[in-house]
Amino acid sequence: MATTTPLTPPDQRGKPPPIPSGALWWAVCSAAALGLAACSSLGPHRVWGTAAALGYLSAALLAVRGRSPRTADAVAVTGAVLLPLLWLLAVDRAQLEVRVVARSAGLLLAEGTPYLQRPLVPEDFNPYLPGMAVFGLPEAVAGPGPLTDPRLWMGAAFLAAFALALPAGARSAPLRWIAACPLVALPLAVGGVDLPVAGLMCLGLALAGRGRAGAAGAALGVAAALKWTAWPAIPVALALLAAASRGAGRPADRGEGRRPAERAAARCGLVALLTAAVLVLPAALRDPAAFRSHVVDFPLGLTDAVSSAASPLPGHLLATHVPGGRTLALLLLGVSALLLALSLLLRPPATPADAAARLALGLLLAIAFMPASRFGYLVHPLVLAVWAAVAEAPRHPLLLRVRKQVSR
Repeated sequence: MATTTPLTPPDQRGKPPPIPSGALWWAVCSAAALGLAACSSLGPHRVWGTAAALGYLSAALLAVRGRSPRTADAVAVTGAVLLPLLWLLAVDRAQLEVRVVARSAGLLLAEGTPYLQRPLVPEDFNPYLPGMAVFGLPEAVAGPGPLTDPRLWMGAAFLAAFALALPAGARSAPLRWIAACPLVALPLAVGGVDLPVAGLMCLGLALAGRGRAGAAGAALGVAAALKWTAWPAIPVALALLAAASRGAGRPADRGEGRRPAERAAARCGLVALLTAAVLVLPAALRDPAAFRSHVVDFPLGLTDAVSSAASPLPGHLLATHVPGGRTLALLLLGVSALLLALSLLLRPPATPADAAARLALGLLLAIAFMPASRFGYLVHPLVLAVWAAVAEAPRHPLLLRVRKQVSR
């Protein structure tokens, strides 16, 4: 008789996720939002900071008075997302990325490529892969308006993907928390291309953890067609699937057990690459020179136009203030990628949460050493880390140990 037993003891499944909450957390968020409103030179950011500071402060006061976390979360989401979003939609203000995505969709429909042939200034460049233009198609087809604004579709894609990645029955609280978190609430309101990428990476790892290799490959392939930052998620998911048979079964059975896991990893990788190729190659082959200029040279700082992504992170500081610093930053970026690859080979992740944590660390290093980077990119490791914490708490295991009991 064969029985299946979760690898994780049942008494660990109810452990709450270690994410900050309470009055102190909302007070810190309010101070951060107020600081952005006071220091930012961008109008949409100032609008968000003012509204969010009031929303977070109200949530902190409710927490102090003993109101439920659900109520405080709802007030924080209202002040940090809904109110500034509605105001910015009403006055037609958004972050530059929103206009870039909308323009790229119009170019895709008109010319078959989302990239301008001769970009001159930073605003002309579209550093995203062709799949990102999909979020601008409603506006390109139906015209500008509150319901066709690309940020609505990017935000909806993120929230849907992140919700589907969460364990069933434990979605409401983490979804409210992540939506209210300042690093996520800001791009939800003003527009941000990183959110759907982060959500799809979580969904891909979650599907891989559930043994759905083909679906995981499709989710990761779509993410990889949006932005380069999603590509590291593919080898992490493959390592997770390939390691699925380790630790299960007797030594004599492991050779047979590895074959299904290796086939699942191969299927995931093939689906991911095919999905990304279908979404990327038509536009890339339409004008290879423009594709390289926009999505390779510009993000790496190899064009005459300088990217506006210039947060004082190590890579940008090296490229700006150190002779030969750009080369050094790219070298550190390459070393980080190599270390991530070696860690996957030598010690592959055993659970989806481990995989998400490993990917979050790799992306954090990449963001730190990119010559053109900004603090907003930190949404990737943040979302992955939060998802890992939530996924680890209920412990829906990737592996099931099969115990064979032979009666004589």
